[in-house]
Amino acid sequence: MTQRMDWRSFEKSLKTEARFFSRTAANHLTPIFDGIGELQTRDGRPLVVDAGPGADFHTLYRAGVFQSDDKLEAALGRPDIHLGSPPAPLAAAGRMNARGISVFYGANNQKAAIAEVRPPVGSQVAVAQFEIIRKLRLLDLTALSDARVTGSIFDFGLAGRMEHAVFLRSLSGRITRPVMPDDEPFEYLATQAIADFLATEASVPIDGIIFPSVQAAGDVFNVVLFHKAARVEAMNVPEGTEISASTGRWTEDGWEEDYEVLEKVPPLHKEVDKSEQDSGSPDFAATAEIRRLDPREADWRDASLRIVSESIEVHRVKRVEFATNEFTVKRHRRETRDSITSSRAATTEMSTNATASLTQGATP
Repeated sequence: MTQRMDWRSFEKSLKTEARFFSRTAANHLTPIFDGIGELQTRDGRPLVVDAGPGADFHTLYRAGVFQSDDKLEAALGRPDIHLGSPPAPLAAAGRMNARGISVFYGANNQKAAIAEVRPPVGSQVAVAQFEIIRKLRLLDLTALSDARVTGSIFDFGLAGRMEHAVFLRSLSGRITRPVMPDDEPFEYLATQAIADFLATEASVPIDGIIFPSVQAAGDVFNVVLFHKAARVEAMNVPEGTEISASTGRWTEDGWEEDYEVLEKVPPLHKEVDKSEQDSGSPDFAATAEIRRLDPREADWRDASLRIVSESIEVHRVKRVEFATNEFTVKRHRRETRDSITSSRAATTEMSTNATASLTQGATP
């Protein structure tokens, strides 16, 4: 029985927490990240920063794109479920997670959160603010461009630390590099492996990564919270509450968009049947439900995030603007080398034939 439980735990870990890991990659990454806690920027800021209660960084924004009112209404009714980190079976592969491993991607403002989901024109985007409710440790890749490596020229470890800093800077560039949809499965492998390593094997406890935004410009950044720190606290909804949401209503002037959620809460003091109260008999239905709950399937992670329900906004996408670099396409035409050679050969042949003709026609 113990072996079976161990296998189930092992299988669940691979499916939902971290994928299998290359020992070669681990040997390469271990010395790089072992000293990450000591690295600082030129102005003394650490690369591993605190987030959560009492820290400057304590909120995140996350967006979801919807193309039907039904799915949007469900999300507005229970945003903690539909706008939070997805359940493992629905977790798609991303820059910092393999498919099936649920993590939380967020941004430091609404615009960046909307840009990152790349919504099509005509779709609706729900954006919510999430409060970080416990202390987390995040690797700040946005500070790597200003990272400082100190040491004496006689320090034999200085060269290695400088190489590690260069690798970390390249990691930041790798994460922010645009990836075409057809290339995503393979282009994400390296960053997914690094996220797995930091989440499970790094000597310095790391709960997530701060990295520059790929889709938005300016002083914005994204955050990924690893699986262990990606759980959203369930909203306090009384048992038996009926939740309904609407996206608008009909008026004399036609359809008017108006987003609203209604919670029908049962009476606070529900009368109990006296016969049931005095019988003292157990509730067999409840007991059976408890027995069906396999503790290995339960989510034992501490909640790290709490949705701020008053912060939810819906944005309808009217147009998408692109910032581009323009390049003029120059067009040239030139004769290829084979054509030049053929032309010269033809000219030579014509000259030879002409000479022969003149020779044959000459008087002896």
